[in-house]
Amino acid sequence: MTDLFDETAKYVLDLASPQRMEILFKLLEKNSTPTALAKEIDATKQEVHRNFTRLEDSGLIEKKTDGKYTLTTFGRTMCTQIPSLVFVSQNRKYFEEHDFGEVPHKFQMRCGQLANSQHIKGVSKVLEQWKCVYKNSNEYIYEVLSEVPLDLIEPLVKKIKKGVKFNYIFSESAVVPPGRKALLKKLGFDKLIEKGLIERKMEKNVQTVLVMNEKEACLMFPTLDGDHDITEMFYSDDAMFHEWCLDYFRYCWYGSDVFKESKLKE
Repeated sequence: MTDLFDETAKYVLDLASPQRMEILFKLLEKNSTPTALAKEIDATKQEVHRNFTRLEDSGLIEKKTDGKYTLTTFGRTMCTQIPSLVFVSQNRKYFEEHDFGEVPHKFQMRCGQLANSQHIKGVSKVLEQWKCVYKNSNEYIYEVLSEVPLDLIEPLVKKIKKGVKFNYIFSESAVVPPGRKALLKKLGFDKLIEKGLIERKMEKNVQTVLVMNEKEACLMFPTLDGDHDITEMFYSDDAMFHEWCLDYFRYCWYGSDVFKESKLKE
């Protein structure tokens, strides 16, 4: 195992340069020469040539017969792993107080898909973005919830009444505000369920909160103690971010139990 780690550490060292990483991702977009790429990234020819040589010696790039360089299979694969490091390193302060909670390891390994996102901090900003996801929905709203902010119920129901499908998963231990049942009754929530516009399920304990529509998503990870936290979120309309969230919702949905209102307490 030591030999394997030594070999891997060598390649990590080869990537430990902003310019070498930039070269890799530029070549991921299109083949190029050191001279052309030096102009594109505003760097000296000598420096770029030196980094091309190092990347070629490491087997990450190779020269084609037309004189241009391209990524090898190894190089392209390495590029798929870098976004995960980018996401975690960019949000290192956040992950000093949060973790991935109950999110399966297979999704954690794909966290690079979350890299192109905005970190939103503060309850009021979080709730405002949450409302925007409702407002921007035209087809569906999917949620995995550990808490029910009362002032979000009415704008949600308004969208459902316009034909937006609502699927959600509730935690058995969800924080339910006083007055929720009365408000749902007033807004005709049961009738919307009867019409098939609302489907709901239940999980034993939700730590990671998810809110999404057909084109954007919000994701809220739990604290290190395993408590849900809706004071901070990651938001994005990036396609890869959305794909991760949609896959995670489907994973949770098909693994959830039948919804039982009796388990919720105001």
